[in-house]
Amino acid sequence: MTRRLGCGAALLTLLGAPLLVLLLVLVAIAAYSKPPAAPPIEAVGEVSGIPSRMLAAYQNAATRLPEEVPACRGMRWPILAGIARIESNHASGHTVSDAGDITPRILGPRLDGSGAGGNITAFPDTDNGRFDGDTAYERAVGPFQFLPSTWNGSGRDANDDHATDPHNADDAALGAAVYLCGKGRNLEARAQLEAAIFQYNHSQAYVQDVLSWIDRYSQMSTGTIPIGQRPTGTARTVIDAALAQEGTPYSWGGGNANGPSTGICCSPSGKSGVRIRGFDCSGLALYAYAQVGINLPRTAAAQAGAGRRIPASAGVGALRPGDLVFFAYNPTNDATIHHVGIYLGNGKMINAPRPGTNVRTEALWDDGFAGGTRPL
Repeated sequence: MTRRLGCGAALLTLLGAPLLVLLLVLVAIAAYSKPPAAPPIEAVGEVSGIPSRMLAAYQNAATRLPEEVPACRGMRWPILAGIARIESNHASGHTVSDAGDITPRILGPRLDGSGAGGNITAFPDTDNGRFDGDTAYERAVGPFQFLPSTWNGSGRDANDDHATDPHNADDAALGAAVYLCGKGRNLEARAQLEAAIFQYNHSQAYVQDVLSWIDRYSQMSTGTIPIGQRPTGTARTVIDAALAQEGTPYSWGGGNANGPSTGICCSPSGKSGVRIRGFDCSGLALYAYAQVGINLPRTAAAQAGAGRRIPASAGVGALRPGDLVFFAYNPTNDATIHHVGIYLGNGKMINAPRPGTNVRTEALWDDGFAGGTRPL
């Protein structure tokens, strides 16, 4: 039996192909407009310089925080990472076990009012030395540098071992999250985030330092720090030229458009490059860019003006492979720039670090990051 199509069915048949094409286009647009997926924890840890076990503690605390302070909004792992970066550099120099226990313990100066560590107010002991080993006065403890008296109110058990220990990464991170949230802050609001950080340490300079790290880490948490970048074109040529010099000795004043050269005397530390054939930091950059016909100034501070300037406030995520990346005594003042490297992507650079070293690839330095410039 032959089945007849009604007018509506016939019309749909005629329009089926165009509608399918339109649907596919809309799906493609939606996929293209999605924010980039956050990179895996291993990649974030490598790029950010945060040990993966500490990063896991920050992420765990942000996830568990709603159970502790349901009214709090906006807690994210970059907030905790920003605090821990300033307080202990993510427990740098200490061992963090799989269970999160940190050894040796991180202890601040004795708060006896003597002025050590900048403290002029005595804080008598409150924990009988349980956390800080001092039965007379307090010491800040753990990677988030809690006073024992503060920990008694904010400490939490984040690893379900029925103990609250400020020397455990998981417990300390969740305790810090609870303390920052107070009775239910909205940390998505910048003013409330600033107030929370100020409560942690009553210093506006401290607040700004922490915020700068939160902003940097936030780029990584959202996936806006590109992972696995591949330089192309002239950037590839610049990078290849620099990479070919790995192992070349550092020479103060050494390096020109033709390659390594003997340097001059003397560096601020008194090191002479007169008898060393090699590169200093700006000499390496000058040489690499000369290979694509770009003549850079000789000093790092002057090279910051060559091309489109990328401010430190834009973060590492604004850099592309091949960009020059700078470091300064005062990151907001280009006149204090003292070092330059060539950005490779993934939070790494190639540079001639200092007298006594060789040209090498390493992670971007945390201290003094002053943004970059794009000569290409």
